[in-house]
Amino acid sequence: MTNSTQAPATLADLSGDWTIDAAHSRIGFVARHAMVTKVRGNFNDFEGSGTIDAEDFSKSSVTLTIKAASIDTRNEQRDGHLRSNDFFNMEQYPEITFVSTGVTKTSDTSLEVTGDLTVKGTTNSVTVPFEFEGTATDPMGNDRAGFEGSTVINRKDFGVTWNAALETGGVMVSDKITLEFEISAIKNA
Repeated sequence: MTNSTQAPATLADLSGDWTIDAAHSRIGFVARHAMVTKVRGNFNDFEGSGTIDAEDFSKSSVTLTIKAASIDTRNEQRDGHLRSNDFFNMEQYPEITFVSTGVTKTSDTSLEVTGDLTVKGTTNSVTVPFEFEGTATDPMGNDRAGFEGSTVINRKDFGVTWNAALETGGVMVSDKITLEFEISAIKNA
């Protein structure tokens, strides 16, 4: 361990153990509503960590645990419906988890993280491409690294199947959901 005051500058310098700073990160989603607009939401309670091996990225790993009840779409009635058995059945399945099965460096500034995403008791493999946004040393002396990524999943693949037909054709909620990740990670001392 070094007491460096400089944060790592490139992906090649990121080796080590990292913890997601939930207060400065966002895990969100976008769904099409009534076929005409998008609804955006976040999960406000989550924790995660990762290990980066810049010599061999295949030895890197990431884990993430999201408290499903922390869903927030800025509409309490909708959030209540999402927490119900129609969608997430949060009493029976209180957590959404992701455990990486592979990390691949795809360029000097990008990674692909593949892993097992478990939602409502159903697990499927998902790959999320991430862009490395850089590093900084914060005022408390912590080395921080930023990553942003997104991927599209089909919610029905995870047992989230509720919908309602519209009189004009189409459905109330899209099957395709975009997952969005804006991550600030702190290097462990």
